Amino acid sequence: MGRGDPSKPRGRMSSYAYFVQTCREEHKKKHPNDSVAFTDFSRKCSERWKGLSPKEKLRFEDLARADKTRYDTEMKDYAPARGGRGGPAQRKKKDPNAPKRPPSAFFIFCADFRPQIKADNPGMVIGTIAKRLGEMWGRQTNENKAPYEHKANILKEKYKKDVAAYQRSGASASGAHKPAAAAPKRGKPAATAAAPARHDDDEDEDDEEDEEGDDDDDDDYEDDE
Repeated sequence: MGRGDPSKPRGRMSSYAYFVQTCREEHKKKHPNDSVAFTDFSRKCSERWKGLSPKEKLRFEDLARADKTRYDTEMKDYAPARGGRGGPAQRKKKDPNAPKRPPSAFFIFCADFRPQIKADNPGMVIGTIAKRLGEMWGRQTNENKAPYEHKANILKEKYKKDVAAYQRSGASASGAHKPAAAAPKRGKPAATAAAPARHDDDEDEDDEEDEEGDDDDDDDYEDDE
């Protein structure tokens, strides 16, 4: 969808984007009257980010996961303006029989605590709920996170097996339904002069369809963060 669509959900932020946002806020508090040179500021942020430990990066990664939850939820209800490009209406429909991606430990945690947050805050919007869940997850100890991570690993292993079985069955099914090559037509020799031109066009169209199909054949599997 074009950039001018006011109804399109705000794009999701990465963990690094949240870190840069925090750096910018800290700089404004310390130097409220100083202008910021973008190039120099970006370089310093990048250097600081590289120097952070995995534990220090964790809270930014949790915020990014929470924002992704918000974005994915809002995109499900988003319909692009008529005649626009992109958006869910343009996406290839997924096979309903394909295995569903397993939730991460964070998503399992969200499923446990989201109902309580909604009950305590009936007017809270989806994005704020997702941010609250991300903050809650970031405050959990490794011991508290362990049960969710264990469950996520079990679901992940099951998903891998289900995907392998699904791909095997899909390959056999596609082979079974693949049409046999058409035999050359007999008779009507007078029409053979025009046949090559029509055949070449058909092959070009088939090649284009094959290329488009190859572009759409993305692997559904994605590792959890």
